[in-house]
Amino acid sequence: MNRIIDSTDLKRFEALLSKSNRIVLTCHVRPDGDAVGSTLGFAHLLKQFGKNVVVVTPDMPPRSLAFLPGFKDIAVYTCHDPYCERVIEEADLIICCDFNKLSRQDQLGPIVGASSAKKVLIDHHQQPDNFADITFSFPEMSSTCELVFRIIAGLGLYKDMNLDSATCLLTGIITDTRNFSVNCNNDEIYEILGHLLKKGCDKSMIVRESLMSKSYGALKLRAYALLHKLEIFEKHRAAIITINKEELKKFHYERGDCEGLVNEPLEIRGIVYSIFLREDADCVKVSARSVNDFPVSTICEELFGGGGHIQAAGAEFKGTLKECHDLIVEHLRDYDRFLPSRQDKIDFFEIDL
Repeated sequence: MNRIIDSTDLKRFEALLSKSNRIVLTCHVRPDGDAVGSTLGFAHLLKQFGKNVVVVTPDMPPRSLAFLPGFKDIAVYTCHDPYCERVIEEADLIICCDFNKLSRQDQLGPIVGASSAKKVLIDHHQQPDNFADITFSFPEMSSTCELVFRIIAGLGLYKDMNLDSATCLLTGIITDTRNFSVNCNNDEIYEILGHLLKKGCDKSMIVRESLMSKSYGALKLRAYALLHKLEIFEKHRAAIITINKEELKKFHYERGDCEGLVNEPLEIRGIVYSIFLREDADCVKVSARSVNDFPVSTICEELFGGGGHIQAAGAEFKGTLKECHDLIVEHLRDYDRFLPSRQDKIDFFEIDL
């Protein structure tokens, strides 16, 4: 495996770890498998060296990740804000995983930013802000969990990694690559997979729990969305799904129930990109995915001030669901220039229900 991480930064990080006893690991709001996997994965390793480690998330992680070792010990800011504020205030070191700006932590961001603790950023998103003492930023990585594994290996600590740590890291890699179907052209990711499997990881269980297992309500919501709310824009090779608050309530929506829904339209031959709009209490959550290196990150950045990776991006829109939908439809033609020159015919027809 190539050594792509600067050795000077690794030595500085090693020095911080050695003299820090109270360590907080934190991630972005609405944490996904990579966010939770990277924080918990590193936490399990550090605890083996006697460190006092707390994982703090801005809000509740999805229940699809409840199988992860240490999940029940996560301190959720929206549920236990005094405790979270105290551990951040008392921390010697804060390790920030899977986000590039403090604003991505919502209300927790200013608290982390105001802390006098040393800060280390470990992330794979583009254009990170300069708020950390040490920044490990590699947008070409499949996931932050891949980067955490490389840092652990670079520090010579792979031998100390236990099964709990490996399971968390592999979960983040699996969820961010859709079980090794996107963002995994670098053959070294499979070398890393092999190293994690050697620790005893049950890959089949991780895939089943994090990507496949759903509640009855979540399955009904997904079926409803695909049957009634999916729009196909043949000329633009695009698909849009919208779900409003009333529909979420009807299907007893819980955090994580829509995870992966944005990927479903990409299974239609000829569709190049898919956008999912979910109406939250204070905004519209925009999720976008693509194939063939179509830059959905450009759409999210230009229309909503969001961003992400070329084929996986997101944003938030401070308006109505209809306004958000109409804005995207109005500008679809602006992004036709990114479509591949050779395109499959879309096997699409309207169904009279």
